[in-house]
Parts: sequence; C-alpha cells; structure tokens
Amino acid sequence: MGAVFPFSAIVGQDEMKLALLIAAIDPSVGGVLVLGDRGTGKSTAVRGLASLLPPMNAVAGCRYRCDPAAGPSARCEECAARSGSLGSQRVPVPVVDLPLGVTEDRVVGALDLERAITRGEKAFEPGLLARAHRGFLYVDEVNLLEDHIVDLLLDVAASGQNVVEREGLSVRHPARFVLVGSGNPEEGDLRPQLLDRFGLSVEIGTPKDLAQRVEVVRRRDAFERDPEAFLELWRREDMRIRRKIAAAHRRLPGVVVPDATLLRAAGLCMALGTDGLRGELTLMRAARALAALEGAESVEDAHLRRIAPAVLRHRLRRNPLDEASSGTRVEIALAQQFAA
Repeated sequence: MGAVFPFSAIVGQDEMKLALLIAAIDPSVGGVLVLGDRGTGKSTAVRGLASLLPPMNAVAGCRYRCDPAAGPSARCEECAARSGSLGSQRVPVPVVDLPLGVTEDRVVGALDLERAITRGEKAFEPGLLARAHRGFLYVDEVNLLEDHIVDLLLDVAASGQNVVEREGLSVRHPARFVLVGSGNPEEGDLRPQLLDRFGLSVEIGTPKDLAQRVEVVRRRDAFERDPEAFLELWRREDMRIRRKIAAAHRRLPGVVVPDATLLRAAGLCMALGTDGLRGELTLMRAARALAALEGAESVEDAHLRRIAPAVLRHRLRRNPLDEASSGTRVEIALAQQFAA
C-alpha cells in the first residue's frame, strides 16, 4: 500500500476534518456528505483519517472482519456458527471506494450458482459492502449514483446487514460502515432518502486566500517528491490527533447531555421545520462526540452551536420564497434560539 498523505498536513477545510473526526469517534452519528469543488482534499482527508485510527480487533480468518467482542447476531454466518472462543487478529480500518457505474454484484457480492448446483456448496464472493464493514465506504460524485445502487445503500444503512438472495440461496453478513459521499451540487441533486442518511453535511471550496493556496501546493509537492520525509515531518502532529481520538473514544460513554441542551436541540429543529426526529438524535450524538473530542464531561451550548450547521443544513426543506442558503437559515435560527 502506498503512502497516505497525513491528515494533520491538510491545509484548511476545518469543517470537513471535524465532521470526519466526529464520525470516527461515534459512527452512530451517520455518514458525512462533502459538497464542493473537485481537488479540494475530500478523499485525501478520508484516507488520512483512517490511517490515524488504531488497528481494530477482528476474528482471525474472517472475510468480514467480524468483531470478536460482538454477540452472535452481529457476526457473519460463519463466525456465528463457530463454537468456543474465537481467535483474533489486528487489522487496519478499511477505506473502500465505490465507483460510479459499479454493478450490483460488485457492491453486495456474488453467489456462485453453478457451484451450488453441481457441488451443493454455497459459495459467496464478498463485495464492496463486506470490505467496508467497520470502516469507511467512500463514494465520489454520490449524487450521480444510479437509483438501484442508492436503494441498496439505503437498505444496508438502515439494517446494518447485507442480504444477498439468488435462486433460493441466501447469504447474510454484517455491513456497518461510515458512508462518506462527495459531489458537486451543480451536477445533480441527491435523493432525499439518501440525503437524510448522512449524519453530517459540509460544504468546501477551493481556497480563496493566496497564501493558503501556495501552502497547499507546497505541501503536496513535498509529499510527492519524498513521502517518507514528509510523513516523518508530520508524524508527531498525526500522533497527537490519534491520541485525541483514542481519548475521545474512551470518554464518549460518560459524556452527559443536560436536559437544557436537549431542549435547545429540539427547539432548534422545530424552529427550522426539520422532518422527523433524526435531526435531534444526530445533533445530540454529534455534540456529544465533539464534547468527548474536546475533553468535556458534558455537552455545552458551544458544542451544539458549533456542530449544528453540519447536522441540519441538509435537512431543511427548500423554500422558494427564501433566497437565504440553508447554512444561513441555520445560523439565524441558532442566533434566535440562544438569544432566548
């Protein structure tokens, strides 16, 4: 595997980096949608973050990297059928690309019907969803995905299980991952059902500051000319972020969400007219992960205010009579909510 550009060396794009950190600390927040220009470090950030995460425990020899600590219902059929203790091994957190034009079998996996008929064996070749289990599934230009692939992702995102059925044969395996999608909104809209599955949405653009643009080019050039030297230069800063993530993981279960903060979150979602309760749930989880990242024991108003735009901007209904962007509408609602 080639060298990965250090997460800590990415210039700017702070909202995107924070959203990815929060999704890594608490995957239940949901995926991350990154909208903006091409060539702004989206895939670089995902791979850089994954390289920071500590290796995870997986059942030795399992094709799906099942968690040895999980119950039988959260394991694949092969691991669930094993008796006795399961051996474990340390494996890196996977980052899997889902390309445009991908076939359904490539995504969910393929059953070998000929082998099943001739030998009576259920042979299954895992797909991209299996490879992404317990890691990241990255979809570039997610707004251009074909509808039937979107439907597959929606089903798996809702259930955490991938079920493949062909000619009376069935295979089921766990498929829980952080979905990271990127795209240019000018090239097409996302279906509302898929949009709602992203916990966080951030907007990024090409740097407008001259010094920042120069620094981006300088760092990228230095990395490509001598990756090992560049990685060593940023190793200490990457290690600092790795320790922060590990500490946040440990701290997260004990972070308290006060009733007053929960009331503010619900009031904010009501003021913005978001559908359902997923907005409140995601806002609470994201604020709690942010508090854990910053070393706090409870969620404070500052955490709520900082993460609310990323949680809510993509959940707002379009109002043809309001020319303000969704981000601006969230900021106005925040100002009114916290002024009360």
